[in-house]
Amino acid sequence: MSAPDSTGDALLPNEVRTGHSEPVDRILSTAYELFSRRGVRDVGINELIDRSGVAKSTFYRHFPSKDALVLAFLAVRDQVWTVDLIVSEARRRGNTPEGRLLAIFDVFGDWFQRDDFEACTFINVLLEMGPEHPLGEASIGYLARIRGHIEALAEEAGLQRTEDFARSWHILMKGSIISATEGDFLASKRAQQMAGWLIDHHRN
Repeated sequence: MSAPDSTGDALLPNEVRTGHSEPVDRILSTAYELFSRRGVRDVGINELIDRSGVAKSTFYRHFPSKDALVLAFLAVRDQVWTVDLIVSEARRRGNTPEGRLLAIFDVFGDWFQRDDFEACTFINVLLEMGPEHPLGEASIGYLARIRGHIEALAEEAGLQRTEDFARSWHILMKGSIISATEGDFLASKRAQQMAGWLIDHHRN
């Protein structure tokens, strides 16, 4: 894995810590690993129970349905991926508000090189389940939260039309993820160059 030590293990399932009971952490760690790599429909309840090593009654006591578990997984993914990896690491790397925005694509560049790169879970679940499904709706909500983080960074940078900026910036983020999935490991650099032009456009 080529990500720096500060983020290198941030997405590994054994790093999932929810503050809940130990069985819940085991279930969520298993769900994180399986759902992020294989999607929702390909993973069955029996496999989740077997892999997490909990009794069926314990599983259903905490997660009465598979959808309930997926919703909990998406919440964990938002914290682990969006907040702890992307936003926090970009803030750490950037020395200025604009630098923090551009650093998002440096973080992406490290992520794209990882052996466990699995693309964007929220996009994956949205495409798999559709926008009308509750899981698709939840994914749309988490994608909107990402734009909210970008808009906040844009406001810190004093940019204009920050909502429009965040939507355009998010297109660059999503596009670079898809391109990296295709095998373009320079996608983050290409997106970062376009991101610089977008910042210039929104300065006035």
